[in-house]
Amino acid sequence: MLFSIALILVCGMFLGWICKKLHLPSLLGMIITGIILGPYALNLIDESIISISSDLRRIALIIILMRAGLSLNISDLKKVGRPAILMCFVPACFEMLGMILIAPRLLNISVLDAAIMGAVVAAVSPAVIVPKMLKLIEEGYGTKQSIPQLILAGASVDDVFVIVMFTAFTGLAQGNDVSLTGFINIPISIVVGLLFGLIVGYVFSVYFKKVHIRDTAKVIILLCTAFVMVTIEDNFSNFIPFSGLIAVMGLGIALQKKREVVAIRLSVKFNKLWVCAEILLFVLVGATVNLKYAVSAGFGVIILIFAVLCFRVIGVLFCLLKTKLNLKERLFCMIAYMPKATVQAAIGAIPLSMGLACGDIVLTVAVLSIIITAPLGAFLIDLTYKRLLNKNNE
Repeated sequence: MLFSIALILVCGMFLGWICKKLHLPSLLGMIITGIILGPYALNLIDESIISISSDLRRIALIIILMRAGLSLNISDLKKVGRPAILMCFVPACFEMLGMILIAPRLLNISVLDAAIMGAVVAAVSPAVIVPKMLKLIEEGYGTKQSIPQLILAGASVDDVFVIVMFTAFTGLAQGNDVSLTGFINIPISIVVGLLFGLIVGYVFSVYFKKVHIRDTAKVIILLCTAFVMVTIEDNFSNFIPFSGLIAVMGLGIALQKKREVVAIRLSVKFNKLWVCAEILLFVLVGATVNLKYAVSAGFGVIILIFAVLCFRVIGVLFCLLKTKLNLKERLFCMIAYMPKATVQAAIGAIPLSMGLACGDIVLTVAVLSIIITAPLGAFLIDLTYKRLLNKNNE
């Protein structure tokens, strides 16, 4: 295991550095590292790591969402209002609709299979988007119009919606009835998770004010609390609708609101943790990529991915109607809402493991959507943000 971890970190850093020198996103090098070292190529990653890779990816996601919460000013988010709420589910709905309309004709699959595929592909990747938006906030690009905050909020919530839709569609494929309760639980789980996180964050803000603790110890306490929140979601969400990842962001937001100076220092600490967590996350995402499926997919699947992205872009544009954003700013929002990685890696293989007839093709589309949209989206964000967004002091 230790040799595998060393390989993951060293090779991931090295290929990430090479991609950066070539003016490509470093995460592309990390994904390539995972593909090369993973079980479908050289098979150099220890099985014990592969078996816990979903947990390791979730830890990395917790770190970046905690950092997002510590950097997200709730006052700026309030200014966004309606578009922030719409971005949580409308683009995903448009993309699923596109998949249902196009996939049966292009791939000769049923409408239900297309719906399952749409639910897998429709989620954006907070792991790709959140670090990019935090960079924009730090550099002051688009913050006057609250554009990074808008995208941060939407990208952090839409995964909850998409996973519920995926569960409903796979349940239908297995002959189960779709429960209305599952859809009602979406907003409830988001609100309950956010409120719980805000309350816990407020308690910590009071505690940190009264009791002097080193920042490193605070980071450990916050991480452990975040792990507990996610565990609560895993074990008790059937009884109480609860989103652990939204709670993690809520915790960070409350700390930022009540103890801004402490939040800034802790954000720096989490930024350092992200250096290692990012490599683990994207290398392990790459390790899930089955090259056999990707190569055998053909151009039809690639055309499908780009076609449903067009539907997604229309969905983002719909969310931004009647806002004060200009054409360039709206174009940036469309670009920033492209990348996919974490959810596709997490649920892409589930239909296959369930024995569903669409399992192979769903996994293929999930894999290719990661390979295509994660590096492309990250590259386009880096390429365009200075051209399309205004800097605060300009």
